[in-house]
Amino acid sequence: MRVALIDYGAGNLRSAGRALVEAGAAPVLVTDPAGLRGVEAIIIPGVGAFAPAMARLASAGLVGPIREAGRSGLPLVGLCLGMQLLFVQSEEGSPAAGLGLIRGRVRRLPSDVKVPHMGWNTLEVARPDRLFEGLPARPFVYYVHSYVVVPDDPDVVIAETTYGARFPAVVRQGMIWGLQFHPEKSSRTGAHLLRNLVSHIAAERVRA
Repeated sequence: MRVALIDYGAGNLRSAGRALVEAGAAPVLVTDPAGLRGVEAIIIPGVGAFAPAMARLASAGLVGPIREAGRSGLPLVGLCLGMQLLFVQSEEGSPAAGLGLIRGRVRRLPSDVKVPHMGWNTLEVARPDRLFEGLPARPFVYYVHSYVVVPDDPDVVIAETTYGARFPAVVRQGMIWGLQFHPEKSSRTGAHLLRNLVSHIAAERVRA
């Protein structure tokens, strides 16, 4: 399965690409709209800050094509910052507009916890999804983040994590997923999640 790995100068491209290959995908680095032709899914990795990331996507001409792809039903996955970019707006720095594919905003973690939230924490499944098939109860995944998403529709939240307060760890809206943690750094659990994701997307594409 040919997967676009968006290169906007701020992602864990090497580790994400390697993890996708191990999951059975064929990732290609994409830096402009032409690179999206013929792909079967889009992955937006993430390290960095919200507004600069959106600015780089805009300067590459990728904001419109990614929005169009997500709204058309092409599978789209955001990892860490990439998940946050799927939402309407972030309060990081000055308020900045995101891709707006999922209604909601991005806010800073509570002031009474150490920020950034860095390290392993449990994943608490809130709604069944093929993404979680074969995983143990409350597996550990790896986080590095200071902001979390607040969806307008709580039904899009399919897993949560608690750090000071509960926050969405995984969201899904149709064929759009967001993972707040780094699956490519989450050892066996992350590898299993990515295999499930690639398998599910491939099966849905065949049915379509």
